[in-house]
Amino acid sequence: MEPVAPPRHKLPSGRMPNLGWRTGSIILVVIAVVLLSLVLRAKFQGAEISRFLVIVVAAAFGTVILLGTAFLVRALQEHRASQDQFQQMASNIREIFWMIDARTRCAIYVNEAYETITGRSCQSLMENPTSYEDIIHPEDREHVLAKLEEATHTGQFDERFRILCAHGEVRWVKVHGFPVRDHSGTILRLVGTAQEITAQKEAEDQVVRNLAKAESAWAEADALRKATLALTQDLRMDFVMDTLLRSLAEIVPYTCARVLVPEGGPHWLTLGERACPESADKPYRPPLTLIADKSPFLQRIASEKKTILIGDTNREEAWQSFKGHRQLRSWLCVPLIASEEFLGFLSAGHTDPNRYTQEHLRRAELLAIPAAAAIQNARLYQTARIYGEELEKRLLDLKHAEAALAEAEGGRKLSEEKLQKVFRSSPIPFSITTLKEGRFLDVNTAFEQRYGYAREEMLGHTVHELRVWEDPADRVLMIEQLQRGGPIRNVITRLRTKAGEIKLTAYSADRIQFDGQSCILAVSEDLPEYNQEKVN
Repeated sequence: MEPVAPPRHKLPSGRMPNLGWRTGSIILVVIAVVLLSLVLRAKFQGAEISRFLVIVVAAAFGTVILLGTAFLVRALQEHRASQDQFQQMASNIREIFWMIDARTRCAIYVNEAYETITGRSCQSLMENPTSYEDIIHPEDREHVLAKLEEATHTGQFDERFRILCAHGEVRWVKVHGFPVRDHSGTILRLVGTAQEITAQKEAEDQVVRNLAKAESAWAEADALRKATLALTQDLRMDFVMDTLLRSLAEIVPYTCARVLVPEGGPHWLTLGERACPESADKPYRPPLTLIADKSPFLQRIASEKKTILIGDTNREEAWQSFKGHRQLRSWLCVPLIASEEFLGFLSAGHTDPNRYTQEHLRRAELLAIPAAAAIQNARLYQTARIYGEELEKRLLDLKHAEAALAEAEGGRKLSEEKLQKVFRSSPIPFSITTLKEGRFLDVNTAFEQRYGYAREEMLGHTVHELRVWEDPADRVLMIEQLQRGGPIRNVITRLRTKAGEIKLTAYSADRIQFDGQSCILAVSEDLPEYNQEKVN
């Protein structure tokens, strides 16, 4: 390969002449000069010069000429060897070795790697010494040339940028340059290397992409974790709906999101709704109700109960019949299923077409799992609250009766005899057990009738021996609450009869002193017409 132009600087030299050779040559030159000066002096003074001295001077000068010629030949040989070594080194390294003039920024030299990396010939660069600027990617060119201009003054150039190869391929190179100065310190040339780093840059970019994916996955997992925790903080339905739709906005962008639930027959109700962005002065409006018979689209999705993703609703048949959704251009919905029971749909819509992808649908499906459980628990909570309010009324009546009895006794503590009287005659099942062991000390007739035991069969036995509690852990929790000083009111639990039947019971209890012992006075009532299969 021919270089762009002959190097204009002193290339690295090989071995320098032997020090002894140089010293001997200098001594002979000095001797020859001394002898010549003696001969010339004698000649000018008119003295006779011996023939021997003339021969010695001539021999010395001949030797000096021979030595000078040999030294010059040897220096030329070493210079040529140095040139060959430099060319061999430059031709065999993989990086581009380059040299440019600091004043004109014209290329002075490049090695064969220029052709390998750029796909352009060295001859083309020789013909146009600034054509290397054209291979710099247009988006990087201005910055790189500015840095190169700066390097002609500072001597420092270290950049990574893209180049355009002859066949259109984009490659990355890492270019490092340093200055060559004259004796006054002025920068004459910039020399350096250009290394192709395309594979390294692609690996770095892949690492960046992987990190971005990992961060996105972590953010998604964190959002779902927070949503799951938030959905269990409060069982009120309005709180569940607000938390659900706000959590959805963190992972799926939407203009409007709704929770649609069937209300029996063809009727559907919007259980929750949220617009994004929210309006501060949004007027109240009743929940949106839909009738499947009037919307073929709703009728279809209600019968299929599957996930749906619509890129452009303008292309969806019967979309305009979907009340309250006509303004949305992108839409998705996922079914809400808990304990194999279909509860409804979680839907999100956007006014921009083609806004949603399969990734958005996957995120909504993940959120729908804890959302369905939260909705089911909220419904159970509503049912339990209704029963709890009724039980509160009954217990309040009982409290009034106790207060009236206490007032009739002149404010004294209710004696055990009076307690027994109320205890026996009450139509509500009562029991007295020791706090620590749970040993039955007394039960009333209503309790015998409800659980199928005779009074004599229970007295002296513990609740554990008779296996009254279906889950003994429930009693442990209630005892802990009583020991903290708080009464128990309307706790729904399961108690077992003598025949083994499990009864869903509203359980209330207080601590009392009976026969000098710390005991529990408990009231247990049936919960009529309560579907036990839905109890959590």
